[in-house]
Amino acid sequence: MAACKQESKPTVTSQPLATVAVEGMVTIPSGILNMGGDNNQADQNEYPKHRVEIKSFLMDITEVTNADFLKFVTATDYITVAERAVSWEELMTQVPPGTPKPPDSLLAPGSLVFAYTDGPVALHNSQLWWQWVIGADWRHPLGPDSSIEYKMNHPVVQIAWEDAKAYCDWSGKRLPTEAEWEWAARGGLENKIYPWGNEAVENGKPKANFFQGLFPFKNTKKDGYEYTAPVKSFPPNGYGLYDMSGNVWELCEDWFDENYYKKKKDKVSSVAGPSQSYNPRNPYQQERVIRGGSFLCNDSYCSGYRNARRMGTTVDTGLNHTGFRCVKDL
Repeated sequence: MAACKQESKPTVTSQPLATVAVEGMVTIPSGILNMGGDNNQADQNEYPKHRVEIKSFLMDITEVTNADFLKFVTATDYITVAERAVSWEELMTQVPPGTPKPPDSLLAPGSLVFAYTDGPVALHNSQLWWQWVIGADWRHPLGPDSSIEYKMNHPVVQIAWEDAKAYCDWSGKRLPTEAEWEWAARGGLENKIYPWGNEAVENGKPKANFFQGLFPFKNTKKDGYEYTAPVKSFPPNGYGLYDMSGNVWELCEDWFDENYYKKKKDKVSSVAGPSQSYNPRNPYQQERVIRGGSFLCNDSYCSGYRNARRMGTTVDTGLNHTGFRCVKDL
């Protein structure tokens, strides 16, 4: 992977700074987003760059924490997707025709958990490091023997898109659009690779929670964390937002369309995303956008902590590196 450009002091544009408007949220200013890839790490689905008009909105300063989600569950008795038995009728619509029904034991409530490999593996096959774990859910992110008892200030994980939407509805908020998320992540810097500028993520002081070492089998934990970190463990971006890079992937409102940018014209447009999902690598699944990367991101694999990096996840999938934050209209 080619090295990122270095820039010791990122240039801040004339865009106005965010201001605290509601407890736990900041006002993100309006402006024109130059949306898309900024360097040679960018995937083809990040091109071409295009201009998007953004209206001002409120955004959570941090990712939704375990403590936040506990308040929601306590108030509503909500049961997350990972805590429900898997419906084979629904699963059939997401797999190739003719796929045999798995044993009932595998349809018990559970979720996907990262598992280190024994050594180097082909990085195009993520199934090599994800395992279906019965009993994994937001209270038990690594499996039934794990706990969040001392992690209430960590981002909630094992959250499916449906769960995030339910939390947003309860809190009077919503999920950000993909364009809103990228605009906020850039924090007032234009055409920079990361929320802090262009300095490579490995250089200088720790800037985010990500996978250091040899993915997916050797993590040096140089930043101090193997899995999630408490929110606000690293410096905020120019808008006062924490963990817009790394820690956990963040769910967005938009459908994930691999070719959506190619369908747009190079002119100012609304923030509305595609009307349906399209991912040729997962043709039987409907996916929503995730942004920001996680504690599993590494330059050798996904460089997900870049501002422009975009990926998709199925609406009923929870993983131990996926969470969310909310926004609110002004």
